[in-house]
Amino acid sequence: MSSQTHYRACHLCEAICGLVIETDGAEIVSIKGDSNDPLSRGHICPKAVALRDIHEDPDRLRSPVKKVVAEDGSTRWQEIDWEEALDTTAAALAQSIGDHGVHSVGVYLGNPSVHNYGMLTHQGNLFRHIRTNNRFSATSVDQLPHHLVGLWLYGHKLLLPIPDVDNTDYFLMLGANPLASNGSIWTVPDVKKRLKALRARGGKLVVVDPRRSETAQLADQHHFIRPGTDALFLLAILNTLFAEDLVDPGHLTAFTHGLDEVAASISDFTPEYAEPHTGISAHSTREIARELAAAERGICYGRMGISTQAYGALCQWLSQLINIATGNLDKPGGSLFTTPAVDTVASSGPGGFGRHHSRVRSLPEFDRELPASALAEEIMTPGDGQIRVLFTGAGNPVLSTPNGRRLDEALPTLDFMVSLDPYINETTRHADIILPPTSPLEHDHYDLSFHVLAIRNTARYNPPVFDKPEGSLHDWEIFTELGKRLERLLDLPEQPSAPPAEIVDMGLRHGPWAERGLSLAMLREYPSGLDLGPLQSQLPERLATRDKIIRCNTPEPLADLQRLRREFDQDGAQALRLIGRRHVRSNNSWMHNYHRLVKGRDRCTLMMNPADMEQLNITEGAQVALSSRVGSVEAIAEASADMMPGVVSLPHGYGHQRPGVRLTEASRRPGVSCNDVTDEQYLDALSGNAAVNGVAVTVTPL
Repeated sequence: MSSQTHYRACHLCEAICGLVIETDGAEIVSIKGDSNDPLSRGHICPKAVALRDIHEDPDRLRSPVKKVVAEDGSTRWQEIDWEEALDTTAAALAQSIGDHGVHSVGVYLGNPSVHNYGMLTHQGNLFRHIRTNNRFSATSVDQLPHHLVGLWLYGHKLLLPIPDVDNTDYFLMLGANPLASNGSIWTVPDVKKRLKALRARGGKLVVVDPRRSETAQLADQHHFIRPGTDALFLLAILNTLFAEDLVDPGHLTAFTHGLDEVAASISDFTPEYAEPHTGISAHSTREIARELAAAERGICYGRMGISTQAYGALCQWLSQLINIATGNLDKPGGSLFTTPAVDTVASSGPGGFGRHHSRVRSLPEFDRELPASALAEEIMTPGDGQIRVLFTGAGNPVLSTPNGRRLDEALPTLDFMVSLDPYINETTRHADIILPPTSPLEHDHYDLSFHVLAIRNTARYNPPVFDKPEGSLHDWEIFTELGKRLERLLDLPEQPSAPPAEIVDMGLRHGPWAERGLSLAMLREYPSGLDLGPLQSQLPERLATRDKIIRCNTPEPLADLQRLRREFDQDGAQALRLIGRRHVRSNNSWMHNYHRLVKGRDRCTLMMNPADMEQLNITEGAQVALSSRVGSVEAIAEASADMMPGVVSLPHGYGHQRPGVRLTEASRRPGVSCNDVTDEQYLDALSGNAAVNGVAVTVTPL
């Protein structure tokens, strides 16, 4: 046995904090923050300890398993070898393609896919042979509006401007709680210290949110806003900028077109029009617009709360236009594009929209993926193109997509289901075969996705902490082996494949920092990461539009203004509206099986404003029924003056009480799934993104 020190970037959220991991033989002794990491600067959150818990978790599968059904209908899981698991899976895929066509195969990839570079580099080894229209991912229950607006305005799905919080003077933040999320579509470790530094140097933080979140409590100002009305608020800000002649794109003027057309199209969306719907006074809206315009360096940023609602794409488009109109795009202290060492913007396609549509509801694809809200109906509706075989990878859509109960009912009707996953969870329990990859600490690591979203240009590669166990496969090897088998079964030509590290090395050697001699060998000499410097202005060169022009008069969101008018020109009854919430010790549905993260008070409660509770005759700690069009769950009511009246909040990712789940710790504190009441029919009609925030609900005491 020997003690060793290892360096690693945490892959459990977008902050990618640097870690120092001490081991003694096969045992993890400690996990601490890496003070030499130029991005995270020693910061870590409580989730970092979960790396040890994941690695040692007895519930984590170490070998493939198949479902065995007894004569009495009962089921059990049987360990099998990799040859049987891969051969059976490939045969089922090939048979469905041969019998029913390629669109009979469905694919769903979950959020952890982008945290593991092997899944990103090698999923194509399998899916290039399965060019199905029925691809889905967590993107359409999350950040799809960001990507779509990046494509519309800047020419590429990954051109997402990053808030330069360390240098800004004024920060307007909507629907985001980075103190709980550690940043989202914004890799910003130690965000609390950065926001405090903003205020200490005389800057101002303004948070707009239906809940006075942890981040809002840190702000100079917090404004409650009714869920689903953020587009009206953003329009009122932009309207004020135009009406008061505060628009000044600065250096963007030479390559920005269409702002005049936008101004004419939104002339009736005044702060007075927005006020009765948003709950934010016209006076406050104008003051915010004036302060943002007057600030030397400012930011308008919105995240989950404004993306996962009925006007998500419109909200993200408007927030970008506000940054453009105030000259804060591509400006230090405003929002800037990254220059990642492996430039996935240059090496990937720009994306596309509406090139095909879902079979049942005609929902548009984005980047060859359909909205996840359509998955269940595409399984359950007979006809040509019906999903008969499903591949899931690192995802739990029964808990993480709208109306999860319906998907839970749909999965057993499949001819075959296979899951690349280390756990038997609420989704994979329906699989015929589960293919578990190695532990995260048993393979090397490079963050392909989050360096594209980081507040500073850095690069970091780390070898595995532990050797790969005998008889195990990395996820990229699973994709490769399945691909090879499909090539034989479908009589396709063999395709060469390199390990992920070689692909990253090539990306480094041909990337924007190649002239500095960047390579994997160089990064090995910097185990804590290599600092490549602050984000810089780089427009119009960085634009991926054909003529290097930003066209602000995007036809699709301009047309969507009519939908917004139709809804809010009518004064409807104000129903209770449901929103989610995040906690720093949790991340979607996959962080609830680790005692050190879930211990303490129950966090799966329904937060309500005390006035709403009094009106509904609900007492603190009472059991209540939370109901919507699609279903009902029972939860404990928690009074909180931090909730806006008329709004209730239930956290995301719980609901571990379903039979057959092998998650020992999570099952002790199962909570309830908010996606048993979110509605797969309620989405952003423009983008197809799920609208899990702003769902109309009722709450009744039990």
